[in-house]
Amino acid sequence: MDLPVVVGVDGSEPSLRAVDWAADEAALRGAPLRLVYASLWERYEGQSLADDLAKPSEQVRAEDVVRVAAERARLRQDGVRISTGVLPEEPGFALVREGQGACALVLGTRGRSGLAEVLLGSVSLTVAARADCPVIVVRPGSDNQVRAGAHGRLVVGVGEHGAHSKALSFAVEEARLRGASLDAVRAWRCPAHESTDHPLLAGEPARLHERLAAEVLDRALKETPPDVDLRRRTAEGPARRVLLNASHEADLLVVGARRDRGRLGLQLGRVAHAVLHHGACAVAVVPEPA
Repeated sequence: MDLPVVVGVDGSEPSLRAVDWAADEAALRGAPLRLVYASLWERYEGQSLADDLAKPSEQVRAEDVVRVAAERARLRQDGVRISTGVLPEEPGFALVREGQGACALVLGTRGRSGLAEVLLGSVSLTVAARADCPVIVVRPGSDNQVRAGAHGRLVVGVGEHGAHSKALSFAVEEARLRGASLDAVRAWRCPAHESTDHPLLAGEPARLHERLAAEVLDRALKETPPDVDLRRRTAEGPARRVLLNASHEADLLVVGARRDRGRLGLQLGRVAHAVLHHGACAVAVVPEPA
């Protein structure tokens, strides 16, 4: 059975842009598309309160939301199989569970109002931190074209997992499917205590750390398929700054996030957190084993 691409919808324009991306992603992968609306309204308020207020029920509104989103997806990619779900549950919990049977989850970042913006931003972070599959967050202002992106380039941050990185494997697969180039980036820093002002040694610590970063890249990319248009790049600085700078010239930025099953709370490192908040393009967070 083909695993679907799942997209969270709520009727907002950012979520509809996420639908566009998810429809393209599903078409690219030959996968089904599942549109999910999750809300606690029905659980805590119910139909009776909606009747008392002489307003349409949230359930009716939710069904309208998924119907409109499904029609948009069909217009975007008419060959994709589409299913929908309206779930009376907390959105973050529902989407994380949906991700257990998905090849990818796609989300927008902002909601319909000031309060909804905060809540939906929180949902995106929660899902990115806890989902078992890659989570793609379509950032505001990013190009929501998958196959024909504005830059024709993806960027992946290469961390300590190296050749065994799930994020790297995902980025390579995405680049191949899109026919896009892939920039594999490894950030490095020279610890302050290793620097020296001696004229004969100046620059040696920095060159050492840069060479080590290049070696990590070489090992990680050794088995990359030859049909991928690959560029290796090392850059000095904190990883989050290096990747944020790279996101300005990319259609998708891919980062890994470690999963520690014995740890409570959100599991989203500083790098993933920073690029989700400030990236200039769509961001994919891929779970890595601890």
